[in-house]
Amino acid sequence: MPEIVSPDHTSALIDQAIALLNAGQLIGLPTETVYGLAADANNPEAVAKIFAAKGRPADHPLIVHLGADDLLKNYAREIPEAAWALAEAFWPGPLTLILKKAPGVPDLVTGGQDTVGVRIPGHPIALALLRAFAQANPTGGGLAAPSANKFGRISPTAAAHVTMELGDAVSLVLDGGDCQVGIESTIVDLSRGEPVILRPGAITAEQIELVLGQPLIAPVSDSESIGDAAPRVSGSLASHYAPLTPLTVLPLNAITAEQLSDNCAAIVRDTPDLPTGMRQHTNVVVLADQPADYAHDFYRVLRTLDTKSYGHIYVQELPDAPAWLAVRDRLGRAAHRES
Repeated sequence: MPEIVSPDHTSALIDQAIALLNAGQLIGLPTETVYGLAADANNPEAVAKIFAAKGRPADHPLIVHLGADDLLKNYAREIPEAAWALAEAFWPGPLTLILKKAPGVPDLVTGGQDTVGVRIPGHPIALALLRAFAQANPTGGGLAAPSANKFGRISPTAAAHVTMELGDAVSLVLDGGDCQVGIESTIVDLSRGEPVILRPGAITAEQIELVLGQPLIAPVSDSESIGDAAPRVSGSLASHYAPLTPLTVLPLNAITAEQLSDNCAAIVRDTPDLPTGMRQHTNVVVLADQPADYAHDFYRVLRTLDTKSYGHIYVQELPDAPAWLAVRDRLGRAAHRES
């Protein structure tokens, strides 16, 4: 199993991580959203190891993580003013921009598309590593880093999740503690003119519109199509972020005592109408009724329940409100089962 280490920002462990990356190895990287499985974005052989470790389809693009926005030119071309405005407002942070890719970006990173996803993560360890890596690799400097889990499964929000999921496929895991946000970044497509949200996240449509001074094209519900012309992006499949245990979303009053006594578990919200008996039930996990707090804990709780051999997991449906859109998106994909 790979070593899990807790570096300070000037530690020799950063140098160790860079040496492994330069040697074409994979490392576990903490970010504010989820832990990433990182490789040198300019090394196709290293990037191929990401796909092999995750069991990820080759046409499913990766997000390139940068340490500074002046590296953007190494990976993108025809960068619109909107991109710079959003970068200034939200980077470092949980926002990914889809842009026209620069010449030389490996096709494996982009899934064979003419677009590339880029972001600067808002985690001090990630930033320290990315900035040092860029100094060592001035013609590139980016790390391709999808979530550090098997493809389609629950994203990791702690270092231990990475080793549990991927084992020796990862040479080193940098332990940055629990992820602050807990779900993946918002993805905004700027490659086709008008900005379009392709994946909701902690950065909301309202926040982006305030910066850009124009409305966004975005799904108005969890199931609405974003159109065939949109680039393929991470986390866009109907089934994703899923436990191995079957999961069903139900109204609170449809989660019964009989279900919970039949080797099943439930995730509910801490609302005033939550029955006392359910609140105290050993098979029930009560999460906060605030979207940011719920998002922070959701993957961790789901992963824990998925290891306990329950026959089914029931999750209380979430409010149909803009503030809950990102978590509703993740929950809907976790509950989806291919027929």
